[in-house]
Amino acid sequence: MAKKKKETIFTKDVVLVMVAAFFFMFSNMYCNPLINGYAKELGASSAFAGVIVGMMSIVAMFLRPIAGNLTDHFSKYQLSFIGGLLSFVGVLGYVFTPNSGLLLVFRLINGLGYVLCTVCMTTWLSYLVPFSHVGEAMSFYGLMNALAMALAPAISIDLYRVIGYRMAIVISAVAALMVVVTIQFVSNHAEPVAAAQPVGGHVHIKIIQRDSIPVAAMIALFAIPYFATQADIVTYAEQRQLPIAVGAYFMIYAVVLLAIRLVLRNEFDTIRFGVWLIASVVATAFYLVMLAIMRTNWEMALAAAGMALGYGTIYSVCQSTAMMLAPAGDRGLASATFFLGIDIGMSLGPIVGGIIDSLLPVSYFYPVMLIIIPLILLIYLANRKKLNGAVVHHQEDIG
Repeated sequence: MAKKKKETIFTKDVVLVMVAAFFFMFSNMYCNPLINGYAKELGASSAFAGVIVGMMSIVAMFLRPIAGNLTDHFSKYQLSFIGGLLSFVGVLGYVFTPNSGLLLVFRLINGLGYVLCTVCMTTWLSYLVPFSHVGEAMSFYGLMNALAMALAPAISIDLYRVIGYRMAIVISAVAALMVVVTIQFVSNHAEPVAAAQPVGGHVHIKIIQRDSIPVAAMIALFAIPYFATQADIVTYAEQRQLPIAVGAYFMIYAVVLLAIRLVLRNEFDTIRFGVWLIASVVATAFYLVMLAIMRTNWEMALAAAGMALGYGTIYSVCQSTAMMLAPAGDRGLASATFFLGIDIGMSLGPIVGGIIDSLLPVSYFYPVMLIIIPLILLIYLANRKKLNGAVVHHQEDIG
């Protein structure tokens, strides 16, 4: 028993992959707030600038299954190297592009790297830790993402105003290059398991990992209000004329998420899925209500904390559950299926928010989004045995 308690996931390879993941996410989150304004500065119309901004999500939705299949059939190191290199080339292209047309091309290249790295690095990490610690590893991986998502936009928004778009974006290119550099020192390249290797040189393409579909559907629903808030909370606060420091919302979210994941890091591999889901559903309903009624910074802070407990927690739980449900040779595809759910939520969130805002008074913005709660519960109830069984089988494997 004492030995089990001392078991740690933080080997050199795990730490390096997590650092690479931080650089990768930092590079992407750093650029996202700048692309719209930069595209317009290069001569793009508002509509074309919107297409350029959304290109990464569009690429991701279509290429996730291909990335998942490649991840299950080739070395995780090779694919992460290619993904990091594509990200670097794409972001460096942003710096030197003379017009918005080429900016779209480089955004596409960056999107290809983004798809490969998101799917591949999570799968790589699952191969580097004992299977009994996959949930804990995904929690810390998510923490790296959360820190990058909190720091990168704040830095880029302040910096571009001082040194301009092109020079500010150089930092994103350096971060992408650091992904390529960091993974050179990882010893375990996570070669594919024998069953997943191509037969006769041909890769059998599967679109999604079937066992992971319920998880992807639920995370897509959880993601809708998260990404709607990410896109619209500033406008929402302005429309309601709220005297709040709205810029601090996602910083509070990141700090609370950090605390949650540090405190609960050892529980992600032992508590049944249903317990996490109910807690996250309650927290999601709470933060939607708080956003609907908020008038002060205190209510905003409570909403951000509720979002961290709701979306931030279930993100890691769904990510690890998707991999636990899949056969070892399909973990890459399971990861891709999970991220496909994220992509759908990322795309639908701002769209749903825009529809609500255009058809209903602003006070209805968050109450209407409560419709996701019964939908999530219906999906869970229809798949309860399988989802809760993932942790049971996981623990049997530990024994």
